[in-house]
Amino acid sequence: MYVTDIIPTAQLEIRYCSEDNFVGAVIDGYEAPKAILAEEAAWALKKAADILHEKGYYIKIFDAYRPQRAVNHFIRWAQEPNDTRMKEKYYPDVDKADLFRLSYLAKRSGHSRGSTVDLTLVDISTGEEVDMGSGFDYLGEISHHGSPLVTPEQEKNRNILKEAMVEAGFKPHPKEWWHYGLKDEPYPDTYFDFPVR
Repeated sequence: MYVTDIIPTAQLEIRYCSEDNFVGAVIDGYEAPKAILAEEAAWALKKAADILHEKGYYIKIFDAYRPQRAVNHFIRWAQEPNDTRMKEKYYPDVDKADLFRLSYLAKRSGHSRGSTVDLTLVDISTGEEVDMGSGFDYLGEISHHGSPLVTPEQEKNRNILKEAMVEAGFKPHPKEWWHYGLKDEPYPDTYFDFPVR
């Protein structure tokens, strides 16, 4: 299900359909900048978006369903030690070879099961993204929930997102403030590979 069909206010910035991501290239399987989720996850996300709208925020989605071929692209990229063109922006303090070991990347992603979403908040009154202390896919300690490297205001902003997502039935990823997976996902053992188009 296309998320914007049921959350028309959701903004999309599908980074893997662009070169602005930690690989620095359009990722395999991303043929259009669309956000797809399993129906159950999409309706749960609508619940979170409704809660956040009442508080003055839109949601902005960076990634939702991710084909297995995209995960395979990440795996191939990780095996090329000299390709570090995006290191400064996305993983300056982490050795590329350690990204899987440290759980920043996974060879099997919850995104491929259709019930995981990466997102942030946009202030309705200004149209600007809310300050979360680090950008999407910044692979480092500052992106962890409870990180001592963020300000109280940034922590408060993260918690606004987290509380709405948890109330709607999602669970947070401890190392990525933007990453939420549906607790009762409908396809817990299926890794889909159809392209995003």
